[in-house]
Amino acid sequence: MPDNLESLLPPQKPTPERPLLGTTVLIVEDSRFASEALRLLCLRSGARIRRADNLAHARKHLQVFRPNVVIIDLGLPDGSGAELIDELSQASPRVDVLLGMSGDTGTESRARTAGADGFIAKPIANLAEFQHIILNAMPKGSRPALTGIRRVTNEEITPDPIALQDDFVHISDLMTLNRGEDMLDYIAQFLSGIARTAGDTELVDAAQTLSKHRDQGLPFGSDIARIAGLVHDRIDQARVV
Repeated sequence: MPDNLESLLPPQKPTPERPLLGTTVLIVEDSRFASEALRLLCLRSGARIRRADNLAHARKHLQVFRPNVVIIDLGLPDGSGAELIDELSQASPRVDVLLGMSGDTGTESRARTAGADGFIAKPIANLAEFQHIILNAMPKGSRPALTGIRRVTNEEITPDPIALQDDFVHISDLMTLNRGEDMLDYIAQFLSGIARTAGDTELVDAAQTLSKHRDQGLPFGSDIARIAGLVHDRIDQARVV
């Protein structure tokens, strides 16, 4: 029903300052902190936004909602975002822009092989860079006709730190529940992504070390203890503030 109501509103024309006016974006991202960054970037660009935090929710959205742009994180709790990229790249009609996203190096080729039109490397906070990636990925016939000079801005957005704390609490809960070793790979990927977005180099190193030791078949008990300590420290620090 909301989409039907939106269709009755007069179309909004893009402007140099808000080049994505009239564009709808679906973000498939499990991190609240990364989602908040993308939400701010979309709003500053004029786009309307919806979010799904896993593949199942994304597929439900897509049954009733046709976005112009879909941004999909490659590491999701119920599978790889590359699966959804592959599905959407072959769908007819196809969305205008299909982007993969990750904080892990070397994953862009996986997203493009699955059918992505472009790739967003985490962290992304620069408004001009975000707009450039989406506009460049649009088919020529779908790119907005902007009147006037589009100013390039170095504006950086800052997500709400409360969203970051929600992510830390989520990871702490997952580690407490002890759902098996496979969950550790998801935890390492998730933490690496939010730590990069937050500029937390210590936590990035801890997450990457866990991933490396698991890939090499080395003991990783101390890595888990280190990560648990760092996550609890960041939760406690927020409570003090």
